[in-house]
Amino acid sequence: MSTLSALLRQRARRDRWQLIIWIAGTGLLALVSASAVAQTYGDYAGRVSILRLAIANPAILMLRGTPRGAGLDAFVFFEIFTFLALLAGLMSTFLAVRHSRAEEESGRAEMVSATPAARLTPTVATLIHGVLANVLLGIVVALAFIVGNLEPYGSFVTGAAVAATGVAFLAVGLLAAQFMRTSRGANGTAAAVVGIAYVLRGLGDALGTAGADGIQMSPAWPSWLSPIGWGQQSAAYTANNAAPMLLNIVLAAVCLLAVFGLQAHRDSGASLLAGTTGRINARSVLSGPLALGWRLQLPSIIGWCLGGAFTGLFAGTLSKLVEQAASANPTVSAVLHDMVQGGGSMDQILISVMFSLIGILAAACAAQTIIRMRQEETAGTAELILASPVSRTRWFRDYLLLGLSAIVLVLLSGAVVSGLSALAVGSDPAGIGDSFTAAAAQLPAALVYLGVLALLFVVLPRLTISLAWSSIGIGVFLGFFGGLIGVPQWARDISPFTHTPVPSSGADYSGAVWMLVVAVAVTACAVVAMRRREFQTT
Repeated sequence: MSTLSALLRQRARRDRWQLIIWIAGTGLLALVSASAVAQTYGDYAGRVSILRLAIANPAILMLRGTPRGAGLDAFVFFEIFTFLALLAGLMSTFLAVRHSRAEEESGRAEMVSATPAARLTPTVATLIHGVLANVLLGIVVALAFIVGNLEPYGSFVTGAAVAATGVAFLAVGLLAAQFMRTSRGANGTAAAVVGIAYVLRGLGDALGTAGADGIQMSPAWPSWLSPIGWGQQSAAYTANNAAPMLLNIVLAAVCLLAVFGLQAHRDSGASLLAGTTGRINARSVLSGPLALGWRLQLPSIIGWCLGGAFTGLFAGTLSKLVEQAASANPTVSAVLHDMVQGGGSMDQILISVMFSLIGILAAACAAQTIIRMRQEETAGTAELILASPVSRTRWFRDYLLLGLSAIVLVLLSGAVVSGLSALAVGSDPAGIGDSFTAAAAQLPAALVYLGVLALLFVVLPRLTISLAWSSIGIGVFLGFFGGLIGVPQWARDISPFTHTPVPSSGADYSGAVWMLVVAVAVTACAVVAMRRREFQTT
């Protein structure tokens, strides 16, 4: 028991900042959502009109969930639960892989197994640690909804559904770590399962059957294939049905039985899926650091581009629906205006809001490029590259160029799909130009993140990963949600996402120009400082 408690303390200490960011950020999102819905959709008739429009358009149901009535509490659950469950799933899978496959990959797991902890105790410690983290997340979400003046019992049902979903994906992450050879592969596989679960839930909601009153729906069968869908079936604040959550626990139990069975017989560092055999000699195109970095980052870049294309699809197809919603309920127009800076038509404002999401994806892709650079440094593989005729500044500049290319590709994928989908639904062809203009407007904000994070990599390398994701989270909260909850303008101005203009004839691009100046300045400082910086592998 003392060995188990020592491992639990080690995991709690190692994850203290990551879990604080995940749990506090998710709880804050729940509180903000409850407050924003109460302020914006406080009128029952307005909520009824929104739900009827949502039921008439399956695309909104795929993003949001299954309507369960126009009561304020049920409306909040419809608006935000699937996002909370998605965050719980990602938090849990990353936690599981970090303390399993990543430990084996670094060799630390083999050292621990040589102690009285042996082979299975570290996995037990990770399981307990992950379950406690999800229970705490569920309590924080419930308390956030209660503070937001939602009904207490339904709030705790919501928190329990979020926690149960997270526990299911915790077990999925541990199982993925048994199959994949690297932590990157295990994270990618587990995150893909979370994404598939979200899509299955969305398909089930989009294909569901509307109730006679037009403000309730019963989901179709694909939703019952998803752990997120099981949590949603709790129907908090209306039915308050805890039974579907048991499916999450059953899934977790099945996965854990497989994990412990495999863990007992698998050699440390081995995996059920062996890595593919590489070429004896690399292609000549991989002789430079830029091409090598591109090859290593290509799967991640493709994933971010698919996310941009998926968001662009909604940007192009939802314009007519939003015009109808704005005509039926003026608060819809007010909400969209609060999420972006400047004026413009309703189509232009909608495109700007959706491309703000694509801009976030582009900034996250840039952050992952800088994080990859830090991972190459700590793993020692960057030193192998520098042993060839490659200077550290050239290696650094090539990664920055890779980050710039990734940003442009993510934005272009969103713009192209947005324009094509707008034509497909019969929207004004001028919307194609608005899509590309909105994509270009997001470029300066993403470049600011690329430059600032590059400078942090040079000056504070050990904090690169944590500061990268936390800075994006803060920027999203201030820039994207700040207007909805009345954050002071000076605080919103801290976020680069606040200064992206709406694509209209009278748009003010001064903020974009200043962001470009800042991006160029900090990037130049980072390149100069890199000349004197020594590599740090810890």
